[in-house]
Amino acid sequence: MTWRDHLREGVVIPAHPLALTADRKLDERRQRGLTRYYLAAGAVGVAVGVHTTQFEIRDQGLLAPVLQLAVEEMRGTEAIRIAGIVGKTAQAVKEAELAAGLGYHAGLLSLSALAAASASELLEHARAVASVIPLFGFYLQPAVGGRVLPYEFWRAFAEIENVVAIKMAPFNRYQTIDVVRAVAESGRAGEIALYTGNDDNILLDLLTPFRFGDTKVRIVGGLLGHWAVWTRRAVELLECVKKGPALEDSLTRAIEITDCNAAFFDAANGFRGCIAGIHEVLRRQGLLAGRWCLNPAEDLSPGQMEEIDRVYRAYPHLNDDDFVRNQL
Repeated sequence: MTWRDHLREGVVIPAHPLALTADRKLDERRQRGLTRYYLAAGAVGVAVGVHTTQFEIRDQGLLAPVLQLAVEEMRGTEAIRIAGIVGKTAQAVKEAELAAGLGYHAGLLSLSALAAASASELLEHARAVASVIPLFGFYLQPAVGGRVLPYEFWRAFAEIENVVAIKMAPFNRYQTIDVVRAVAESGRAGEIALYTGNDDNILLDLLTPFRFGDTKVRIVGGLLGHWAVWTRRAVELLECVKKGPALEDSLTRAIEITDCNAAFFDAANGFRGCIAGIHEVLRRQGLLAGRWCLNPAEDLSPGQMEEIDRVYRAYPHLNDDDFVRNQL
């Protein structure tokens, strides 16, 4: 199978964190170790240089080294290599060229830097990047820098020939349906893979068949920061969905996953501690040495540690600590 086949079939794609030493320098050994963890856990793709990797890596001159480290660990595997693409058009095209040159398959396109741009300007921006690397569209929630984008935008976006997938993370049912309907009505549902980034509805997204007229569309996989932890369980979850799990058990599990995500991503405090929360879980497992972020002020919110403790106790069946411990 090609990477495009895997993408359309539906896979687990963790959003790769950044491993740092106590003095906030790149911890190359643990950075490589994280990539190896995801591959060993069964993830068939990794997204690097995205929000979970911390956008500040660009200011620190770390984008190219971090992208390179991940590629080296994925070499010789069938893993789908996704690179985060940010900035206005000149920067985005430059990042796309870097990623393509390193062997990345697609670019996850953030539109946050174009907050004041019109829909037509956003589409021109996307076409410019798509001329360099296949596009993985990204609907980001406004709470963390995204913007509301109407059905009409996504309908036109789906017509860009080099769009291969779209990650939906508006944390909003109405807006998620806009994207799914746009792809269904574009006639490209068989070509564009839909991935969930809705941390509040991961399993429900994966379970739900969407029907528009005679066209049925499914969200086939996930590209998630949440899946950067307990990744082995995420792989097992997606395999279970594909087999057709019992509905009642799945609905219960969906709520458990959302509750864990609320703790890790700090939903109670507007997601301020989301990256530190991911790091804290990886620290507990021994995959990271600490939960340090590039920004020294970025850490867990008050009460977030207690919430992480709570979900660890409440849902022991959701973690993959044994898997990590046996292979660390």
